[in-house]
Amino acid sequence: MKQVELKQEANLCSRKIRGATLETYPFKYTVIDNFLSNDLAIRAMEAFPPLSDPCWEHAKDLGIEVKSRTTWKSEFDIPEHIIDVIRIVNSSLVLTAMSELFEIPKLMPDPYFSGGGLNVSEKNGHLDIHIDGNYHDASGLNRRMNLLIYLNPNWQETWGGELGIYTDNGDTLVNAVPPLFNRCVIFDSHDKSFHGLPNPINFPKDDPRRSIILYYYTKAERPEEQVEISEPHSALWRSKGMVDKRGNKARKYS
Repeated sequence: MKQVELKQEANLCSRKIRGATLETYPFKYTVIDNFLSNDLAIRAMEAFPPLSDPCWEHAKDLGIEVKSRTTWKSEFDIPEHIIDVIRIVNSSLVLTAMSELFEIPKLMPDPYFSGGGLNVSEKNGHLDIHIDGNYHDASGLNRRMNLLIYLNPNWQETWGGELGIYTDNGDTLVNAVPPLFNRCVIFDSHDKSFHGLPNPINFPKDDPRRSIILYYYTKAERPEEQVEISEPHSALWRSKGMVDKRGNKARKYS
């Protein structure tokens, strides 16, 4: 897209964020439909690489997660059209709008794409209830926010795959957000923001669950009331008793 078109898209997304309804229970989150222009959303969906492409990392930890995600190292790894979406949601225009809505100042994107990128879940894919990691090794910043854009135009309720939002102990489902096409979900990321899709999905083989996921950070630490583990930690999984895949509460960092 041309620069002027990208700026128009970013301004449009910013206005939608500022006008969004912010839910505060069990943690702050918002759901915004028709987030991107329809043409851009379609182009981004069609630009997803096939799962045979070497850009994918395939996770198969039964009971924890079964999914595929990209292994981007920089923006130069990102396919055409999808890079337009990334530039928009990582722009200062969108960052400022998210900061204002969530009252988290000085948000920064992740140019290293540590965990962020494209996610695909095929039939029987799932993601256990969890909280996300809290620390960004590459920058030393604190993780504060997640943004997801769903690209599933044919979604049906029988397919499952809703994003589950849970109480602050992960025990009770509060909301199940369907992964509708061009739907954006933004939420606080902290030690009490439990989320996941623990039930195996039933998407057709030729039409997997697609999403773009990006993370945002601040130099400022999380507020004390959002912290259960002060040391850097990876994703902690409810079904494992709130430890990471290696069985640890905390981890070493660079």
